[in-house]
Amino acid sequence: MPEHLYFPTLLRMIDERSAAFRATVAAAPSLDADVPSCPGWTLYDLANHLSEGDRFWAYIVLNTAPGDERPSKDGLAAPRERKALITWLADSTEQLLTALREAGPDRGCWAWWEPLASPHTVAAVARRRVPESLIHTYDAQLASGTPQELPTTEAGDAIEEFLATVCTGTVPWPGEPATMDYHAAEAGSWRQTVDATGSRFTRLTAAEAAESKPTAAIYGTASEMALLMYMRIPAGSLRMEGDADLLQQMQGWG
Repeated sequence: MPEHLYFPTLLRMIDERSAAFRATVAAAPSLDADVPSCPGWTLYDLANHLSEGDRFWAYIVLNTAPGDERPSKDGLAAPRERKALITWLADSTEQLLTALREAGPDRGCWAWWEPLASPHTVAAVARRRVPESLIHTYDAQLASGTPQELPTTEAGDAIEEFLATVCTGTVPWPGEPATMDYHAAEAGSWRQTVDATGSRFTRLTAAEAAESKPTAAIYGTASEMALLMYMRIPAGSLRMEGDADLLQQMQGWG
């Protein structure tokens, strides 16, 4: 889908997932609860991290250009009182959404990833912020004892966005060339290729997925696949074929 058509959907997803995060924090037994998927963090730490990220990227999309030095964060900490924290979270999300709308999807900005499959544009930043809210809502639910399956549409895009932004690069793969296929039941299939030139991915058609012979392949729901990529669930909880060590090697690479 073209970026300029997809942009409003990304903004809606950020808004909805951020609201789900706030609702989880509001209902949690304690802000001091440990977050099992983020060792060393409490629920408050998680909320502070997400709000800091929203404000940081709000500044970036309005005030930077591709190739700029990494901006510094403002250092402001979220309030610790629950009601004030919820208001702070809502304000942080609104700052981000307002900045994204004002900048527009095609504006260039600073970004930390290589601009190969995911460009240094406001649209790419918006796409990156969706899984931030998505996965951290799951983290908050874990801390509250109420983990839920990820919404299918958001999870499916989180898989491809992860491959495009986090997994695409020019750092040479240290082992033999290999391919990993990811099959998400409701969202489609992708192939990640790693070799001396780095890592890249392609989306597979149903026919290509059926006929492919990768080094390894993993199967699950869109929710499971997204959680696996963000290392929220172990690989052993999904069905894998081929080289069982490849995924662990990829996760530890770089």
